[in-house]
Amino acid sequence: MNRYNRQMILPDFGANGQQKLQSSRALIIGAGGLGCPVIQYLAGAGVGHILIADPDRIEETNLHRQPIYKTDDVGKFKAVVACELATALNPDVTAEPVTQQIGAGNASEFMIGADIVVDCADNFAVSYILSEECFRQKIPLISASALDQNGYVGGFCGAAPSLRAVFPDLPQSSATCATAGVMGPAVGTIGALQAQFALRVLLGADPSPLGKMVTANLADMTFGSFDFITSEEPETALPFLSLGMVTPDDHVIELRADADLLHPNAQRCAIDDLLSTPLPTDKRIILCCRTGLRSWRAAEKLAENGYDNLALMAATACQ
Repeated sequence: MNRYNRQMILPDFGANGQQKLQSSRALIIGAGGLGCPVIQYLAGAGVGHILIADPDRIEETNLHRQPIYKTDDVGKFKAVVACELATALNPDVTAEPVTQQIGAGNASEFMIGADIVVDCADNFAVSYILSEECFRQKIPLISASALDQNGYVGGFCGAAPSLRAVFPDLPQSSATCATAGVMGPAVGTIGALQAQFALRVLLGADPSPLGKMVTANLADMTFGSFDFITSEEPETALPFLSLGMVTPDDHVIELRADADLLHPNAQRCAIDDLLSTPLPTDKRIILCCRTGLRSWRAAEKLAENGYDNLALMAATACQ
């Protein structure tokens, strides 16, 4: 046990804690800037089985903040390379790659047997989908986001409120690392905090990080935290759907003018034209866009005008 000696000597760890980790199954969604430190630290700590899901391939622009990848890895699937690194780092660990997109239609499938889900996707549609399924199955979810030099990590679901209880509304913009930029150490710090949250949950540590959030501003080196364990779930929530969840009775609206229809039977309509366009009142209306942000805003506008059977689809999370 020399490999784990330095963590086993901790008062609340010991041999029992190591055994807990060895018998644990973790599902990590995203093998990018957040996922890299999570994968390293969970594998290094001896989490027995790790499922790593990411449909993306490694790009050169990833390398400044995703240091588990090398220049020679450009073009390879992140999930595959990350699993190879995890097992090379610790032969005690079994790591399995998933190279398909995780969405509302398949999230529950990949959560089978999982003791914890770590959301490193940094995609709010995926985060809400994971939160809804984890909340339903009572699986702890460690979710985080990082952009520019700021970020947060929180412990949701399981015995804690869901992501929607803390973030009932979407952000005002859909900025990403590609559009707003990000510093490697900032996203690495948030990812390391995610790993700490996840390990403490798997160990059953007291106090638990579930129901807690830590925020970080790495530009001015300030940290904050708060508890949300008593936060209430919203009475209504706009669900994200997969393509397979659309029925012939649904009315699908594509809000993007410059993209292929997300659903073949969708009606194309700009968000500003929704209220002047005749829409059925006896059908579920599904609003489609790339990230889900435009769909959410459109759904809010329709809800204010009496439509109450609404759902969303995002091209980045429609599997």
